[in-house]
Amino acid sequence: MSLDLDHPADGVARLTLNRPERLNALTWELMEELHQTLRTIAADTSIRALILTGAGRGFCAGLDLKQRTDGDPLGTGDDVVTVFRRQELVASLAIALRNLPQPVIAAVNGPASGGGMALALAADVRLCSTAARFNAAFVRIGLSGGDVGVSYLLPRLVGVGMAAELLFTGRQVEAEEAVRIGLANRVVAPEALADAALELAAQIAANSPFGVWMTKQVLYRNADATSLEAAIDLENRTQVLATRTDDAREAVDAFTARRAPSFNFR
Repeated sequence: MSLDLDHPADGVARLTLNRPERLNALTWELMEELHQTLRTIAADTSIRALILTGAGRGFCAGLDLKQRTDGDPLGTGDDVVTVFRRQELVASLAIALRNLPQPVIAAVNGPASGGGMALALAADVRLCSTAARFNAAFVRIGLSGGDVGVSYLLPRLVGVGMAAELLFTGRQVEAEEAVRIGLANRVVAPEALADAALELAAQIAANSPFGVWMTKQVLYRNADATSLEAAIDLENRTQVLATRTDDAREAVDAFTARRAPSFNFR
């Protein structure tokens, strides 16, 4: 198996890309496996937060250019329909991650290049070790820098000017710079990364499942809202829905009684 799924704490799942000998580079088979696993996670209401990371010294090196032995790693000789279907397979990974009802924490333990950087950007939060580095490698292999959702996600994190620099050059962004420009939330020592990701995931999982789910939806819908009024309209509807849930009643009861809430999995 090229993926490992474990549950290091109540309500927390950890999905590990497991091709360390290739810095967890993506093959077409791994992409199919990743899609299927994400569908399983999305349907599992016992999972309240997801950690995405890589085995060994890399997070994900992007597309595995050595998976084909015919000297045509990008499939330039294949028919356009076949290539388009493969393109949709990899690109839709960003959508699948972002559309998970559970928040996703990317624990970036090493290089995140090309499609690997895209996976990190599609997560909701990025924690990185001092060994992490990012690059939008697409332009370095003769492709457009806009791939796997990066042209949408990156400027929303770092601004259009910085995104332009990173997409046009494909240069490496080390961990400290990633935090400084907003690409990552924070950087920790390599040996502290797993615990830091687990601590954050546990903090998320301690909150009401419905409230967290709705927060993720509202956050991304309103990041592109056409006006403040439109954003508030969605917030209002979501808040009224939330007050109808057992989660809200339990949260208020627990707050009043000065105890930890006990939410039911649904």
